[in-house]
Amino acid sequence: MTGPLEGIQVIECNRVAPGSLCTVLLADMGAEVIRVVEPDRRRADRTAPDDASADAGRRRRRAGQWIDRNKRSLSLDLKKPEAQDVLRQLATGADVFVEGFRPGVMGRLGASYEELSALNPRLVYCSLSGFGQDGPYRDFPAHDLNYLSLAGVLNQLGPPDAEPTIPLNLVADYAGASMHGALGIMFALFARERTGRGQLVDVSYLDATISLLCAVPSFMAFLGGGPEPRRGVGTFDGSRPFYTTYECADGKLLSIGSTEPHLWHNFCDAVGRPDLKPAELQPGEHSRGPRPEQVEAKKEVAALMKSRDRDEWYELLTAADVCVGKVYDPGEVFHDPQVRHRNMALDLDIEVEGAEPVLNPGVAIKLSDTPGGVRFPTPLAGSHTDQILDELGFDAAAIENLRASGAI
Repeated sequence: MTGPLEGIQVIECNRVAPGSLCTVLLADMGAEVIRVVEPDRRRADRTAPDDASADAGRRRRRAGQWIDRNKRSLSLDLKKPEAQDVLRQLATGADVFVEGFRPGVMGRLGASYEELSALNPRLVYCSLSGFGQDGPYRDFPAHDLNYLSLAGVLNQLGPPDAEPTIPLNLVADYAGASMHGALGIMFALFARERTGRGQLVDVSYLDATISLLCAVPSFMAFLGGGPEPRRGVGTFDGSRPFYTTYECADGKLLSIGSTEPHLWHNFCDAVGRPDLKPAELQPGEHSRGPRPEQVEAKKEVAALMKSRDRDEWYELLTAADVCVGKVYDPGEVFHDPQVRHRNMALDLDIEVEGAEPVLNPGVAIKLSDTPGGVRFPTPLAGSHTDQILDELGFDAAAIENLRASGAI
């Protein structure tokens, strides 16, 4: 069985993780991804060839960087004209080119959309950048936190009487750029089936974050003429008894997410407090703070939850059809029976004698006929350079000339 993207060749020029996550989503589905990396001038092989222990350690650390699995690694110093020539030759036969630099950088390296599409009109060229390829902010530097700020996300996180809570970089970086980039590439490949032409996929971290935020109920209500959402007064801010976390008897936390009234009623019946049912979510409350009875119900439930351990509550509440989750420590996640059953915890062999397997997440999208999979873990940087150049037609002397010039 082969992945749905078998036969699709992807070139990745990128230094940051969101770009790598975008392309590993394609690689896991069978695409051949070649990741272009800078040559490591600092490592004149720190590890002796016979030092198996050190080599295994390096390979395990690399394999843990799972967003580069299923990819081959090509070292090119793109500041060198010879390396730029190699990149253009690669792009001539590729289906997809993904770059994650500020606008204009790839043009200075001789690999802009205009240059590469002239060589290969079928090329789908995806640019992931903070603010997109145009507009007054296009050249500004920024990170996830800045995009969250400008998109209005940050001002919605945390309690109303404190500074915003800074989340992990899941929103703008990964749900934003990575996912929208991969989806945009698939749209463009689908369009190419009809037109025969590739195109530019211009993905902005800020644009994607705004799109995500506007799917939140309080923002949909705001867009429809409702009140402006405020931090600490929405349904999902943790202030309501039916959508929050509680500490249990063993000091561990349990999350309750029963926003639908019938699910909250299930919870109240299961814990023996049917009198708390009036604290349910009512229409029009998405943009308001909690009602007094909701504040009081949360206090009552908080005291009650300390009467049993987390896992006891979990067993009782799942049996009662309540939306509930254990607040896991990182190590607990990959031992959960559902996670293991769905193959979302993979123990990969790194093919070094005596080395322990390395843990990777599985493939989240399950396809029934053409499933994705992990063919090989993340390789050492640049380890496929000679192989890829040989496939492009470079003989041993030409490869050695490139190495001598510093191009690889």
